[in-house]
Amino acid sequence: MKNIVITIARQYGSGGRTVGKMLAEELGIHYYDKELSKVASDISGINESYFVDADEKVRNNWKNKIALGPKVYDGKVKKPGDYNVASDEDIFSYQANALKMLAVMKEPCVIIGRCADFVLKDYDNVMSVFVHADQDFLMQEAGKVQPLTGKDLEKYIAQIDKARADYYEYHTGHVWTDALNYDLCLDSGKLGFEKCVEAIKGYARVRFGEDCFD
Repeated sequence: MKNIVITIARQYGSGGRTVGKMLAEELGIHYYDKELSKVASDISGINESYFVDADEKVRNNWKNKIALGPKVYDGKVKKPGDYNVASDEDIFSYQANALKMLAVMKEPCVIIGRCADFVLKDYDNVMSVFVHADQDFLMQEAGKVQPLTGKDLEKYIAQIDKARADYYEYHTGHVWTDALNYDLCLDSGKLGFEKCVEAIKGYARVRFGEDCFD
């Protein structure tokens, strides 16, 4: 099997994470979501809690930071012990370094979120996917895991997606939902999860060769 890295960004409720898990399980390859915090910690030597906390912050403080100006990731990583090493920007840099390490390993994998499409945009073995859906589908799927209904659930979905969009803009300077950021955009509401998996595999075979998963 070729060393193909598949990054998946997703709207809340679109099932992008589910699609990623299904894809990884079907292909028998590694899947990285919250597990990335440990990988970044192992590489940097920084306590894993810093990466977990930075991930938690995705829901609250990026809007205010954007107002002060985005800090677009430039590929630089501070060495442990440097001043302010635990800042949000430096934690993102260490996390990005972990993503790059995964991209050059011989084993293929699926990576969820973390602006991986932007961080790994110059790697020839990386394909990026954005999973989205219409509002009715988002509400239906989100309602399966959230104890909210109606306008409250709609507001919750909007808040999560706004936070993800702000996080993405702050670190990349780009608009999160812009199709130009991704190789493949899929409507999970129209396709369903299984066909999204098939579409990703199909695109990979066209781009990387029919034998890419052999």
